[in-house]
Amino acid sequence: MSNSLQNLPLSNASRRTFLKAAGVLGTATAFTATLAACGGSSKTSTSESASAAAVNKDGSIEAGISYSLSTGFDPMSSSGATPLAANLHIFEGLVELHPATREPYNALAAADPKKVDDLTYQVTIRDGAKFHDGTPVTTEDVAYSFERVLDPANKALFAQFIFFIDSVKVVDAKTVEFKLKTAFAGFGPRISVVKVVPKALASADQKAFDAKPIGTGPYKFVSAAKDDKIVFARNDDYNGPKPALAKDMTWFLLSDASARVTAMQSGRVQAIEDVPYLDVDALKAKVDVESVQSFGLMFLMFNLTRAPFDKKEVRQALHYALDKEAIIKTALLGNGTAATSYFQEGSSNYQKASTVYAFDAAKAKSLLAGAGVTNLKLTLTSTDTAWVKDVIPVIKKNWDAIGVETTLEPLASAAVYAPEKVGGLNYDVVAAPGDPSVFGNDADILLSWFYRGNTWAKNRFAWSESAEYKKVQTKLDSALAASPEDGKKLYKEVIDIIAEEAPLYPIFHRKLPTAWDSKKLVGFAPLPTTGVSFIGVGRTA
Repeated sequence: MSNSLQNLPLSNASRRTFLKAAGVLGTATAFTATLAACGGSSKTSTSESASAAAVNKDGSIEAGISYSLSTGFDPMSSSGATPLAANLHIFEGLVELHPATREPYNALAAADPKKVDDLTYQVTIRDGAKFHDGTPVTTEDVAYSFERVLDPANKALFAQFIFFIDSVKVVDAKTVEFKLKTAFAGFGPRISVVKVVPKALASADQKAFDAKPIGTGPYKFVSAAKDDKIVFARNDDYNGPKPALAKDMTWFLLSDASARVTAMQSGRVQAIEDVPYLDVDALKAKVDVESVQSFGLMFLMFNLTRAPFDKKEVRQALHYALDKEAIIKTALLGNGTAATSYFQEGSSNYQKASTVYAFDAAKAKSLLAGAGVTNLKLTLTSTDTAWVKDVIPVIKKNWDAIGVETTLEPLASAAVYAPEKVGGLNYDVVAAPGDPSVFGNDADILLSWFYRGNTWAKNRFAWSESAEYKKVQTKLDSALAASPEDGKKLYKEVIDIIAEEAPLYPIFHRKLPTAWDSKKLVGFAPLPTTGVSFIGVGRTA
């Protein structure tokens, strides 16, 4: 029985990251990822390295998290950075992804998905798996977990990622069968976006389940307070491939950057995410700090229901007006890369866009004039994360310099996307972070988050009725069934369309600094996404 999906090769970047996590590459820069630590039988994983070292399995892990709880924990609907990270410890999919290599491995699945034909897959579940309340996992639970995501009435965010699934049915007590609408070679890794939940609890009271989640993962949810902390306890009934290596965990929700740094310096926590760029050097004197290049982007999103933002020339002008290198140097202290594509340079998905928004104030003014726009006034709504608040004054300075009167409106993330703002298309322009690479790293999933389905393209920036949007859908669908070479060409065409139209498009891709104390943690690796992973991580003995 295989414990990893062996037919999916790693990219060079993934191999470098994996070797680094195993201690082979020393301090060389490498890409890491987001999900639960694991590995194939032929490789030494982070979890295995941790297990081989001296670990105190009765120890406790404490971490400093940069975001408060903006949503609940139900994996059908949870989209906040912090609950998403927490859910990777609480829940499991049939398949999961390695946090450092992105290599898929079988979690609740007992073996690799079995391809019956191009449109049919069968998956068996592992023996003895239990939910945190002690009830056994059944194939009814598995089928329900997918059906609830696919049900249009539930408006699940993740439905757009598994659009190719037509139906899921129970074959017997150990096997579920998936019927597809279209052939999809990446079936195994992609189904990792759906986490398995207990049908009896989730269907009875979704609101209660959202507040107190029950999964099958190595850690059980104990409690959570919005701006305080999340508490986890080891799941002693866990019989999967990645057991908890600590007795319990506490994640302190420290949105204030100085509070996170103080917690790290004082030893209150053993790791923090989102180290303020100004504090990197000071922390390096005491603990480990690494900045990892990520897909994570800061984007501009325009409300296409409001003039003049319905004109692409206006959207383009506001991008050309940005001195991105100055923004990165001033606000991020160099910890970012100006966007020349939807994907970050160095990624296996990267192809340079036909439209690149190099700083050109004169061109920005010309585009506005050509669009018949004068004396433009706008409100720039943004999230209130510390580094975002450092960026937006520089954006305002650039826009004011071309005669665009800009009012800044920083809000909590939940308020930005509430019905009163983005959710009701009540805004001009939004500047905010985004990072769908938490769900996977293939081109389709990264593009689908913003440009497929209703959540963003219809409900948040109102692009879904355009001819260009429809072209993007056709090309994305065609790429799924295409050869790798033809698929790459189709993705390039998609990149070019979204760069030219720019309804939502990146300004830059960030480098993410994480700090941790390697004298106290075994097996920890920094991630290039918001969040931290403690699967396969333990306290030193």
